[in-house]
Amino acid sequence: MYDPTVARLTYRALLGRRRALILGALPMLLIVIAVAVRALAGADDQTASDLLGGLALATMVPIIGVIAGTGAIGPEIDDGSVVYLLSKPIKRPTIIFTKLIVAIAVTMVFSAVPTLIAGFILNGNGQQVAVAYTVAALVASIAYAALFLLLGTVSRHAVVFGLVYALVWEALFGSLVPGARTLSVQQWSLAVAQKVSGGDLVSSDVGLTTATVLLVAVTVLATWFAGQKLRSLTLAGEE
Repeated sequence: MYDPTVARLTYRALLGRRRALILGALPMLLIVIAVAVRALAGADDQTASDLLGGLALATMVPIIGVIAGTGAIGPEIDDGSVVYLLSKPIKRPTIIFTKLIVAIAVTMVFSAVPTLIAGFILNGNGQQVAVAYTVAALVASIAYAALFLLLGTVSRHAVVFGLVYALVWEALFGSLVPGARTLSVQQWSLAVAQKVSGGDLVSSDVGLTTATVLLVAVTVLATWFAGQKLRSLTLAGEE
């Protein structure tokens, strides 16, 4: 189910100079803001939770997921180079699964690691805030990578649609509109974070069991649909 050659090519595409700079911009901004807030306001658990929840989890993680998920396959479909990959004796589910693993890994590195660093800078992991939001970022990275990998296979405007989803649905509606929170990856990951923190600083509108089921279901279904779409592209090319 995992092909090292496909993985190497995908890593090379995602971590090229231009894309790596884009991927690194938001994590650097988060850390700079964390340093500034700590210097100006001192260590405060509520401030740390607000910043990690509002900037890291609600904004940075989904945007990085967009870049990694769509970038893992979208450009190859757009420029036609995916035909070369599909001509190799590699099963289509293996291609999708390998690219998903790469997208998850890149999203985790560029979102969870800076979240942990920022959390320790802000309050030294008081009340497990840094660890809780890091776990949330790790969990969300899996679902976002699968969702945006699927989007990259079905649309030539995957980045635009992904950013609209990330900035409008997750960052705005997922944080502010009660009804929309139930269908937000952010809220599902917050349910896991709430369990880790064990306090009142981290909360979610979704129960842990429901969140876990939804996270697994979205990841599995999105990966399956992406595989089906890739298979249909193959059939179209053969025809």
